Amino acid sequence: MNWSIILQALPLFAHAFGLTIWLSLIGIIGSIIVGIIASLTQYFKIPVISQIMTAYVELARNTPLLIQLFFLYYAFPVIGIKMSAEVCGIIGLIFLGGAYMAEGFTGGFNGISTSQINSGKALGMSRFQLARYVVFPQGFALSLPALTANIIFLIKETSIFSVIAIPELTNTALDLIGMYYRSNEYLLMLVIAYAIILIPVILLLTWLERRVRYGAFGN
Repeated sequence: MNWSIILQALPLFAHAFGLTIWLSLIGIIGSIIVGIIASLTQYFKIPVISQIMTAYVELARNTPLLIQLFFLYYAFPVIGIKMSAEVCGIIGLIFLGGAYMAEGFTGGFNGISTSQINSGKALGMSRFQLARYVVFPQGFALSLPALTANIIFLIKETSIFSVIAIPELTNTALDLIGMYYRSNEYLLMLVIAYAIILIPVILLLTWLERRVRYGAFGN
């Protein structure tokens, strides 16, 4: 293990580290927003929109992110739609992540007792009011374990971005290995970088899950 090689590569890995966090953050936020919208439209069975969302979820969950990225990056320019690699990566992550988030939220929303929904309807609540005051607060708490797993999954999926030449962590490590043939050093840096990102995220989400569930259910 040559530590001088690791020190020389630190600036490149620092840039890749920041880019990976940024892409992950935007992708996760976008996925949560898409997931909430898709899940609520399915839960309340809004005509036409719920069917479209169901088709989207099935399409996104049953196609690999790799294929989605190839389609965005290579097929769209053929029809005149050109986007940077970073934009393609974010859209691909949101497209895939939104479907998984929707499934997670749906599991939480379905865990709410029918009596609470009926009570809200009896009080004259609209669908929006039911979603805001009854369905979403409790459903969010119930779906947190699935959302935690999805967030970790999406962060790991950024490694696929290397196929469209986004200089994130995996792409940076592979480029350096290809140039200098020092696999041990660069793979060690790659593992450490992902550990630095994922371990705090896991601890934070575990803490958040406990707090939210305690606040929602009082236990």
